[in-house]
Amino acid sequence: MARRSSRQNQVAHREGSSTSSQTHATAGASLFFQYRKLLQGLLIVAAGLWIFWPALHGDWLMDDDLYVTNNPLLRDLTGLGKIWFAPGSFIEYYPIEESALWMLWQLWSTDTLGYHLANIVLHILSALLVWRLLGKLGLRLAWLGGLLFVIHPMAVESVAWISELKNTLSLPPFLLAMCAYIDYENRGKRKDYFLALGLFLVAMLCKISMAAFPAIILLYAWWKRGRIRWSDLKASAPFLAISMALGVVTILAGGSFGQANHLHALAVPLGGFLSRLALVGLSISFYFAQFFWPMTPLPLYPQWSINPPSLMQFLPWPMLGGVFYWIWKKRESWGRHVLLGLGFFSINLAPFLGFISVSYMAFTWVMDHFLYIPMIGLIGLVVAGLGQVGNQLSASIRTCGMGVLAIVMALLTWESHWYAGKFVDQETLWAYTLQHNPDAWIVRYDWGVALVKAGRIPDAIVQYEESLRLSPLQPRPHNNLGSALVQVGRISDAMEQYQEALKLDPDFAEAHYNLSYTLIQSHQFPEAIEEAEKAIKLDPNYGDAYANMGATLLILNRFSDAIEPLQQALRVNPRNVNARYNFGSALLQTGHISEAIAQYEQALTINPNYTDAKKGLARARAMRAANGTK
Repeated sequence: MARRSSRQNQVAHREGSSTSSQTHATAGASLFFQYRKLLQGLLIVAAGLWIFWPALHGDWLMDDDLYVTNNPLLRDLTGLGKIWFAPGSFIEYYPIEESALWMLWQLWSTDTLGYHLANIVLHILSALLVWRLLGKLGLRLAWLGGLLFVIHPMAVESVAWISELKNTLSLPPFLLAMCAYIDYENRGKRKDYFLALGLFLVAMLCKISMAAFPAIILLYAWWKRGRIRWSDLKASAPFLAISMALGVVTILAGGSFGQANHLHALAVPLGGFLSRLALVGLSISFYFAQFFWPMTPLPLYPQWSINPPSLMQFLPWPMLGGVFYWIWKKRESWGRHVLLGLGFFSINLAPFLGFISVSYMAFTWVMDHFLYIPMIGLIGLVVAGLGQVGNQLSASIRTCGMGVLAIVMALLTWESHWYAGKFVDQETLWAYTLQHNPDAWIVRYDWGVALVKAGRIPDAIVQYEESLRLSPLQPRPHNNLGSALVQVGRISDAMEQYQEALKLDPDFAEAHYNLSYTLIQSHQFPEAIEEAEKAIKLDPNYGDAYANMGATLLILNRFSDAIEPLQQALRVNPRNVNARYNFGSALLQTGHISEAIAQYEQALTINPNYTDAKKGLARARAMRAANGTK
C-alpha cells in the first residue's frame, strides 16, 4: 500500500506539474496577446497623429465660415437652445454635431487647434472601432482594417476639414450601434438591441446620412442566415422609424439661416434621367477606383460633362451588372461575404451618387468625404481577402507578401501625411487643386473670398473675374465681384454685377441686399428700400437687410417707419452696433428720449469708441434735461 501510494503521488506530482506548466503557458500566451493588441492599438494612434500633424494648425477652409465662424448659434446659450428646439435655425438639423461645435466655440473661439484635435481624436477612435467591428464579423486580420482606415488618403478630407466634424462625430456611434446589434443577434439580449437603437439615434442626430443603418442590418441578417426573416424586418422597423422621422424633420426644417446666402444660389448642370443614370454608374466606378488607387486626391475633382451623356459613359453599368451576377451566383460560398462588403459600400454611398440634385453638384460630382463611411465595406473585403490568401500561401511566400503589404501601407501613410499638409490654408489648398483641376470655377471663387478676408481686394477681383470666365452663369461670383468692386469705389460696376446675379437667380437674397446698399450709395433711396424688402421676404432672418432698411428710412426722415425694421435687426443680432445706434436715433426723433438713451448706452457697451453713439447719448441727455424728465 505504501509503495502504491508513493507511485500515485509521483504520478499526481507529474500531472500537477504538467497542468501547472500548461496554465503558465496559457497565461503567457494571453499576456502576449494582450501586449500585441496594445501595440497594434498604439500603432493606429501613432499613425493617425503623424498623418494629420501638418493640418493641426490648419486655417478655416471652404464653408467653415458658414458652419462655425459666422454661425450665430454658437455664440451663447440662446443659440444652443435653438440648435435643439428650433429646427430651421440652421441649414441642417444636426443638433448633436451643432452642440459639439457650440462647445468647441466656447473653448477655442476662432483658434482652429481645438477643432482639428476633435476631428483627429474622433477619426482615431473610429479606426479602433472599425477594428472591433471587423473582429465581431470574424475577420482574423481585423486590426489591419482599423489601420487601413486611419491611414487611407480618402479619409484626409473628412479629418483635415473642420466642417466635416459631422462625418467624424457620427461614425463612432454608428459603429458602436452596429457592434451592439451584432451582439444582440448573437446573444439575443434586449439590452443590446436598445443600446444599438440609442446609439443609432445619436448617430442620426449627428448626420442624416446615417439613415442607411436599417438597410445595413437587414443586409447583415441576409449574410448571416442566407435570408431575411419576418423577425428581422420587425427588428429593423424602429430604426427605420427613426430614420424617416428625423429625415422629415431635416427636410422640413430646411434651414432659413444662411440658406439664401449659401450654395442654393448655384446652378447645377444636372440633366434628366439618362444623365443621372450615367452619373450614378460613373460615380460608383470613381469611388471604387479611388479606394484601390488613391493617387492625386483632390478636394474638388474635375466635373464630367454628362448633359447629354455619351454612350461610353454608360459602360460602367454592364460591367457592374456582370460582376454582380458573377458574385450572386457564388453567394452560397465566398460570394455572400463579398456582397456584404459591397452592399455596405453601395448602401452608404447611395445618397451621393447623383440621382438627387444637391448644391455641391454645381462644381463637382464626387468628393472624398462621401467615401469616408462607405469605404469601411471595401476595407472589410480587403482584410477578408488577405486573410484567405494568407492561409493558402507557404511560409516563405507569406513573409514576402507581408513585406509588400508593409510597403503599401507605408506609401499610403506617407501620401495621407503629404495630402493633409495641403489643408493648412486656402492659398495652399487651392493652388494645389488648380494644378490638377484648372477649370474649377469654385476654386477661383473661394480663393477670391479668402483674398477679401486678407484685405487683398484687387487680387480677389482677378479671381472672381476668372471664376466668371470659367462659369459665367453662376450668380454667386457675380455677387461677390460686386462686393469687391464696392470696396474699390466702383459703385456702378458693382451694381451691374448684382443685377446680373439677380437675372440668373431672382431669389438670391444676398444680391438683393447688396444691390440695396449700392442704391443707397447712389442716393436711390426708394429703390434701396424695395431691394431690402425683397431680401427680407426671401430670408425673414436677414438682420443686415432689416438694418439697411431702417437706416434708409432714417435718411428719408421716416423715423416712425424705421423703428420696426431696426427692432427686427436687433432681434436677429443684438450686437449689431450700427442698428443699435440707428434705433436710438429713431426713438429720439419720435420723442422716446429715455428709450433712446438706453439704446445709445448699449451701443457704447458693445463699442466704447463709437463716436456717433457718444454724440447721440449727449444729445439725448441734453434733451431730457431741457424737458425736465428723468
